[in-house]
Amino acid sequence: MSSKRAVWLAFFLNLSFAIVEFIAGGVFGSSAVLADSVHDLGDAVAIGVSAVLETISNREEDSRYTLGYKRFSLLGALITAVILMTGSVLIILENLTKLFHPQPVNNEGILWLGIIAVTINVLASLVVRNGKTKNESILSLHFLEDTLGWVAVILMAIVLRFTDWYILDPLLSLVISFFILSKAIPRFWSTLKIFLDAVPEGVDIEQVKSDLEQLDHVASVNQLNLWTMDGLEKNAIVHVCLEHVKHMEVCKESIRDLLKERGFQNVTIEVDEDLATHRSHKRNVEELEASQSHGHDHQH
Repeated sequence: MSSKRAVWLAFFLNLSFAIVEFIAGGVFGSSAVLADSVHDLGDAVAIGVSAVLETISNREEDSRYTLGYKRFSLLGALITAVILMTGSVLIILENLTKLFHPQPVNNEGILWLGIIAVTINVLASLVVRNGKTKNESILSLHFLEDTLGWVAVILMAIVLRFTDWYILDPLLSLVISFFILSKAIPRFWSTLKIFLDAVPEGVDIEQVKSDLEQLDHVASVNQLNLWTMDGLEKNAIVHVCLEHVKHMEVCKESIRDLLKERGFQNVTIEVDEDLATHRSHKRNVEELEASQSHGHDHQH
């Protein structure tokens, strides 16, 4: 399934269950379920925004966006990650007080609702699990959060059928929320670095530069830019100075092969004048500057 369809299906599953959860919360008289339905509705909105941006990201480049629309997928991932982290923090703050004042839970209705919730979230997680985009990765984490949360609710409902340990509810929520934060924050930072054109993860730019300088006929590497638009395709711009201009085509091919071996799909190469000409030009410029300086001193 394409990333666009996967995200849209995840959106409709999440929105549908948020509505079911809201109705069930009213029927069971459970404020906890009603509160979670609001949380899921917020998640559905976040996924909807991501779905729209994922659709836009599949467009081809045009006169307005000459590098394409892939960054829109990253924007969706950032928005979803922020909402995910914000929701986790709010859950933590809410449940800290409940540790000291635990509330009774309606076991029977919550147990069946939990089973339905886990089924829906597992299905949604399977839809986006094999996705490669950052957006799908963040959504997969979102469904993991919901699945773990509802598994905890099911276990809690079973235990509370035989005990009155109502403190389990806020305690499990805190554990899950901290776990999700530990996963969401690194994902958010990773996506943000891509958005800011950082060197792709796992790439040592100094090593790449050193390998380029060791290629035959390369005198120096004057410029090396490495980045990725969406975390999948890697791009490179290389500006080199050659030992002799006659080796230009051979050198370009060597540079392109080296970078493709390191996972760079799009490579732009700019070749400067050969080293001998470069030194001669530099010497002429220095002599001209010295002559002008001498003439200026003589006038004084």
